[in-house]
Amino acid sequence: MISLSGVSHAYRMGRGAVRALDRVALSVPSGSVTALLGPSGSGKSTLLHLIGGIERCQAGEIVVDDWTVSSLGPADLARYRRAHVGFVFQAFHLLPTLTAVENVEVPLVLAGQAPAERRRRALALLEHVGLTERAGHRPDQLSGGEQQRVAVARALVHGPRLLLADEPTGNLDSETGARIVELLLASQREQGCTVVIATHNETLAERADQRIRLRDGRIQAPSPSGGPP
Repeated sequence: MISLSGVSHAYRMGRGAVRALDRVALSVPSGSVTALLGPSGSGKSTLLHLIGGIERCQAGEIVVDDWTVSSLGPADLARYRRAHVGFVFQAFHLLPTLTAVENVEVPLVLAGQAPAERRRRALALLEHVGLTERAGHRPDQLSGGEQQRVAVARALVHGPRLLLADEPTGNLDSETGARIVELLLASQREQGCTVVIATHNETLAERADQRIRLRDGRIQAPSPSGGPP
């Protein structure tokens, strides 16, 4: 379960500040898929970053399962991210000097996993996303869709309870984007993790258990899948 109460966040801009989130309250059931919708600048990415512990919460409370994320110190935030969260980014964020399998291994390296075991798990995830034959290729030798599939494998390799995806189909053509959507949804079904996706993709959003629209840092209305936008 994800629970947010009174969450606000702002960024410094020169002498002023821009409010990214304004007293957001939100509940996400465990094992569900939630789509965050809204125009650019509405606060979707900031919300994901706060839930995932990438940024520190400035006001309000964020609870994810047994973790009160909003009150964790730097060391516990790092432990929370390593143990609990998988991230998929629009820009992939693969390390350019590493091969596909080495990129997938990164979370296991940070967790102190033994080399043989992390290689076994990384190769198994690459097989899952259909990239066994590309395991030894660097990111610049892979297509955009292949890079995103590597990113999905990396996000899943440590068995996270929470999968966060920020515009995962934004840089892909419609056919490749549809394949990434299927991978994310299949991963949710197989691993039982909670998935929160920030997206402009209405087709993807329609397949979520709930859709939440943001504008100017505020939630407009949550709606179940198939409900009114």
